[in-house]
Amino acid sequence: MTDPPRLLLLGGTTEATRLAAALARRDDVVVVTSLAGRTASPGPLPSAHLPPAPPAHRTGGFGGTDGLAAYLRAERISALVDATHPFAARMRWHAYDACNQVGVPRLRLERPPWRAQAGDRWTIVATVAAAAAQIAGGPSERVFVTTGRKELAAFAPASDGRRQWLIRSLDPPQHLPVQPAVAILDRGPFSVEGETTLLARHRIDLVVTKNSGGDATAAKLEAARNLGVAVLVVDRPPSPEGPSTNTVADAVEWVNGSLGLSGG
Repeated sequence: MTDPPRLLLLGGTTEATRLAAALARRDDVVVVTSLAGRTASPGPLPSAHLPPAPPAHRTGGFGGTDGLAAYLRAERISALVDATHPFAARMRWHAYDACNQVGVPRLRLERPPWRAQAGDRWTIVATVAAAAAQIAGGPSERVFVTTGRKELAAFAPASDGRRQWLIRSLDPPQHLPVQPAVAILDRGPFSVEGETTLLARHRIDLVVTKNSGGDATAAKLEAARNLGVAVLVVDRPPSPEGPSTNTVADAVEWVNGSLGLSGG
């Protein structure tokens, strides 16, 4: 009896968790979920095995393209689904290059981006640094930054003492390069009512966000729209060519087809 094929799932997103859950109780594929380890308290992972086997997952980087390629060979990975965050710019290219080296089929699973609606006051920029430059040259005085703690340093040039900053992140920033600032530690999903109250309480006149998509943090956009608050939207980085989807159902079909499974 041969062992079932092994799928490497690059996770850390809601879509990755849902895909792992969709495959969790199947015995015709072994799913190994990999997390980058950048969040101190990630959500729970569904097991890729029937009980009582432990979940198949790993945490941490691979050591670039060559390290990932070596892992694919050593672990006999038959296919890879890259469901990392829409702003995990480097990992998607490592996955692309490593899979090409080893000859492993790869799928990019990425949630759809947010789209501007009537009443939105969006300005789209290419990078967080471009967002900071926009702020530095603009009139905003109360800025709500939701781009994550690791890129706060990019906003330092826009911190001139005139602006007040509201920072929200999952994990506490090591330091706040913008001042004066208030830091909030919180995890979505957020409600429109709660976000509206937050923006109004701090008298926010500019929201800064990455275009992450999804429902968990979209409420701030509706709150900004309702209050007439401007939004700086950082666009997503480019992805390599190849098969991609934005639905878990399509990803399951791709896994079945790539691995020659019946879908049981």
